[in-house]
Amino acid sequence: MARRLALVTGASSGIGAAFAREFARRGWDLALVARREDRLKDMAEELKAQFGVDSLVIAADLSKPDAPETIVKAVSDAGRQIDALVNNAGVGRPGAFVELSWEDQAQFMELMVTSYLKLMHLVAKPMAERSFGRIINIASVSALLPAANAHTRYSGTLYPGAKSLLIKVSEALGLELKDRNVHVTAVAPGYTWSEFHDVNGARGTVSNLPSFWMLTAEEVAVSGYDAVERGVPLRVPGAWYKFLVAVSRVLPDPVGQAIMRLQEKRMVAKAQANAAS
Repeated sequence: MARRLALVTGASSGIGAAFAREFARRGWDLALVARREDRLKDMAEELKAQFGVDSLVIAADLSKPDAPETIVKAVSDAGRQIDALVNNAGVGRPGAFVELSWEDQAQFMELMVTSYLKLMHLVAKPMAERSFGRIINIASVSALLPAANAHTRYSGTLYPGAKSLLIKVSEALGLELKDRNVHVTAVAPGYTWSEFHDVNGARGTVSNLPSFWMLTAEEVAVSGYDAVERGVPLRVPGAWYKFLVAVSRVLPDPVGQAIMRLQEKRMVAKAQANAAS
């Protein structure tokens, strides 16, 4: 009997690579998706050597509208089926909403929302028919906290809203499919050590954060795998972020927003002081 297969997008680095390793460690074969084919091939060789699993390498850009169908067809053409989906591919779009072109905003939404929904739509029905499936959507703790200027500065004005949509869709689809043994989980990490912060220019800021603010990609992957197996609709990795989310749910909005503004000022002041020294 063939091993189950997990499709992981954004698998060439960071959280996506960590999820690929976690599924491989659990005995799953992989379909690895990202733009950088060379990195995917290296990952496939690593997983084969370490865990003895097989991987399909699929180079694709999920900001292109036809990418989800192309990816799913590539898996089917290889004679395999998708038993788990990890929607992780993503990027920040730094800059103010009014300053970025609509083309940039539309491309962002294609990658961060539409591609996730398309892939879910393509795999969810076959999963339900087979009475087995696991879907993980990588969201963000920013969707659960008051809005902050840092979201615009480093990830884009649309980022928290896009991640909020993924959380609510995950919860709703999970309810829809729970009796078919298809589990859907949104994972909402906070700051995580990855290339994401290098790409969006936030490395200097996150490097100045206290250590308890920072998660590792491996922590996120282990927590996310555990959550989807248990059928938990939303998982916030890390004790600190669980605390922040819990507090934000009981504080009045103006108080939560004031605390966020204060923390932003502290972060900016510390970054400026470090730069001056």
